[in-house]
Amino acid sequence: MTRPIKAIVHSKAITHNYNQVKQTAPQSRAFAVVKANAYGHGLERAAKALAHADGFGILEIEGALALRRWGMQQPVLLLEGVFSQSELIEAARQDFTVAIHEPNHLTWLEQTPLARPLNIFLKLNTGMNRLGFPAEQARDLVARLSGLSSVASVTLMAHFATADEPAKGIEKQLTRFQHATEGLKLPISLANSAATFAYPQTRNDWVRPGIVLYGATPFDDRSAKDLGLQAAMTLQSQLISVQHLQPGDTVGYGAAFTADRPMRIGVVACGYADGYPRHAPAGTPVNVAGQRTRVVGRVSMDMLTIDITDFPQAQIGSPVELWGNEVPIDDVARAAGTIGYELMCAVAPRVPIHEG
Repeated sequence: MTRPIKAIVHSKAITHNYNQVKQTAPQSRAFAVVKANAYGHGLERAAKALAHADGFGILEIEGALALRRWGMQQPVLLLEGVFSQSELIEAARQDFTVAIHEPNHLTWLEQTPLARPLNIFLKLNTGMNRLGFPAEQARDLVARLSGLSSVASVTLMAHFATADEPAKGIEKQLTRFQHATEGLKLPISLANSAATFAYPQTRNDWVRPGIVLYGATPFDDRSAKDLGLQAAMTLQSQLISVQHLQPGDTVGYGAAFTADRPMRIGVVACGYADGYPRHAPAGTPVNVAGQRTRVVGRVSMDMLTIDITDFPQAQIGSPVELWGNEVPIDDVARAAGTIGYELMCAVAPRVPIHEG
């Protein structure tokens, strides 16, 4: 017998979700963003589900090299660029596409002999204020890059800070980008997941879907189902104990929950050491034996407790879905005051991952 918790990854859902992006932005090519171990779903598994993708976006060159070993020959974009001249040399050898966002990148391109010219994504800062050259330098930077034998092509790139927030939107950043790049007849990549679905004017030549590939929404007011997405991960466990409470009895650390009636409490083999959010409050949704119920009491390291009072069919061994098709990951994240991205990436190494 093994501890019953497991994560089930549905590769067909990842394929479906990428196709949904393509239907949404049919005139654009789409980099499937597979950073952070494909948002916790497994890089190799996700890459194979996305073998038909126009390209891949990733951070570390080690992951990019793995994509090549697994037979992925389409463009691979290093989203944060390279971190040394030696990586630049390897990127050219492997024909990776490289984002550049700071002066050292330009210096390395000018000074480093390369096996072949690189396709460059010039990252412009339009207000996100993380990575990127000031957008107003775009013309000078393009002129400098165009004169280098180490550069095969230049694509203009930026990233939106609030594409997922309708009240803030993208107008200020988009206007700054358009003014800075006016007259530059170059390919453009602006749209992340949220912009791809919410702002058609940002789709341009390349879009960069991330979270939507894995069946979660980037929006507070539009569900994954509304976007036509399918859950790519199910976090599943079982009941391992049942407790009977009387009014006034408490549950778990800190006696944080007090029964106000006779109750049955189910103990689930899942805790924060598995990646479930410790700060998930009472009321966070969960599905047991096919019925939706709620977390009660504090989440502990290896267990959490749920209300099964109204579900007599729920017994030791009954299946529990922490998130997946029945309990959208976004519902859990919202209850816990976080986002689906974090929950996906936080699933712990001790949780076995199975193919669905």
